[in-house]
Amino acid sequence: MMMGKNVSSEGYFILLGFSYWPHLEVVLFMIILIFYLMTLSGNLFIIILSYLDSHLHTPMYFFLSNLSLLDLCYTTSSIPQLLVNLRGPDKTISYAGCMIQLYFVLALGSTECVLLVVMSYDRYAAVCRPLHYAVLMHPRFCKLLAFVSWVSGFIASALHSSFTLLIPLCGHNQVNHFFCEVPALLRLSCVDIHANELTLMVMSSIFVVIPLILILSSYGAIAQAVLKMQSISGLQKVFKTCGAHLMVVCLFFIPVMCIYLQPPTENSQDQNKFIVLFYTVVTPSLNPLIYTLRNKDIRRAMRRLIGWKRKM
Repeated sequence: MMMGKNVSSEGYFILLGFSYWPHLEVVLFMIILIFYLMTLSGNLFIIILSYLDSHLHTPMYFFLSNLSLLDLCYTTSSIPQLLVNLRGPDKTISYAGCMIQLYFVLALGSTECVLLVVMSYDRYAAVCRPLHYAVLMHPRFCKLLAFVSWVSGFIASALHSSFTLLIPLCGHNQVNHFFCEVPALLRLSCVDIHANELTLMVMSSIFVVIPLILILSSYGAIAQAVLKMQSISGLQKVFKTCGAHLMVVCLFFIPVMCIYLQPPTENSQDQNKFIVLFYTVVTPSLNPLIYTLRNKDIRRAMRRLIGWKRKM
């Protein structure tokens, strides 16, 4: 699969990123580095704590650990390259590196869309079907749902990235973005890309619109169940667990919809960079905070872990 003789022969792309604002690059480097370190530490904390504490071996924290692992991989697929490019004048990425980045960014982003649907179903089962929860969310079924989430994202990315790689690129190898993504690469083509834009719209509908409809449907059912509750403590517990997930959904889906469900225009490219920067850098760093703040299960697990270490 060749992308044009000029690009493949030179063997690299130039990621323009934020080079139009050179005075911002040092500031952006520091801010992005801080958020990236927060993402690494926060998500690793959730993964390790969920693994070590047996009280957290529940479907909710199993899927939360998957989300944390997903966020770690998702940010690592693009942010280190961005930090390297922000450090100095060299803003290149190898041809192979660009193709690998394109594949994994697509795969991990698609997986997150499906996984958030699975997590909403878990909350629906916990609130609306509490007596059948243990049967509905059997450990084997949870593992199957997680497996399907990951596999579906990687298969969809293989198909979609293949269509993108087949397009011949002409004129120059400058990508007006800070990482290799489909819309930015399509702008380098010198042939008709209407079929690719249609494919992008269809894939966006499958992995953005449909998951969002399913999530909102789950929360519609949860809202009806909440209105029937008489227990104040039960209401508070539902709002804490479901509210955290709903906030994560909004932080992820709203920026993604702004990018992939709008017609591409030249004027929106620079604005889109900051929107993409938000859901690739900021959102993964906030997810651990959203799920752990005011979370009694996490606080108890931390106390148990600290007490266990003191006894050693």
